[in-house]
Amino acid sequence: MKAIVVTDEAAGTAGMTLVERPEPKPAINDVVVQVHASGFTSGELTWPSTWTDRVDRDRTPSIPGQELAGVVTALGYGTTGLSVGQRVFGLTDSYRGGGLAEYVAIEARNLAPLPADVDFTVGASLPMPGLTAWQGLFEHGRLEAGQSVLVHGAAGSVGSMVTQLAREFGAYVIGTGRAVDRQMTLDFGAIEFVDLENDTLEDVGGVDLVFDVIGGDIQRRSVSVIRAGGTLVTIAGPPEARPADGLAVDFVVEADRAQLGEIVRRGRDGRLRTNIGNIATLNDAVAAFNPTERISGQTIIQVRP
Repeated sequence: MKAIVVTDEAAGTAGMTLVERPEPKPAINDVVVQVHASGFTSGELTWPSTWTDRVDRDRTPSIPGQELAGVVTALGYGTTGLSVGQRVFGLTDSYRGGGLAEYVAIEARNLAPLPADVDFTVGASLPMPGLTAWQGLFEHGRLEAGQSVLVHGAAGSVGSMVTQLAREFGAYVIGTGRAVDRQMTLDFGAIEFVDLENDTLEDVGGVDLVFDVIGGDIQRRSVSVIRAGGTLVTIAGPPEARPADGLAVDFVVEADRAQLGEIVRRGRDGRLRTNIGNIATLNDAVAAFNPTERISGQTIIQVRP
């Protein structure tokens, strides 16, 4: 099968290559999925799990691409809940082969059924940003109707999902980004916008929850705009400060079939829009992940036409 592999962390996405690899075999409780579309998170290349196995042994060349959509072609021993020929989408285990390949072996529990009227490209764009937004808002942020949420990077793939879900659940959403992101952020449902290059972040006051995807200085400054007892949720590394009498939570997204079902239902009925910035073929994937200009939104690879 064709697959994108990485062998050198220092090379980043420029070190990706398209190669031939053996088709995977399903282990116990696995399925093999014929991949139709796959997404890639640039942060994958900084994760130890991309380069080593669970006992810290080198596992390169590694196939990245944690989110995917496709069709089940084989079942491992003991696998239940899915069937051959079923359309599915979900997240791979970051310690195993990813979805930037024609086939992938994946634990069945990491997948959910993909409705027939949802395109594979859309399906591949939902798992990472959708689950990250859902878990950050509701599991870790404990969002309640009527609360206020400051969403950093609100025009990005994760931020746009956070914005839409928070608005659906009755929150007052303030989005941040660069000046060029203003209209897109408002289109996704933010009520206010803060230009991080020209506005003063500290002028925002008393929010209940900050959802951070940036980290660094922006994360540190964000603590000052959270009310006492509020929450900072971040996917950008361990927080260096926390709100007064509140919580600061750094989390890693996990696959969850029930949550994937909630997310895809919202996509079908129009409550949740994906944020796809570029679509490319597997043959063009390396170039697509090394763009010459900034792309807002996800890059999705159509593995099968």
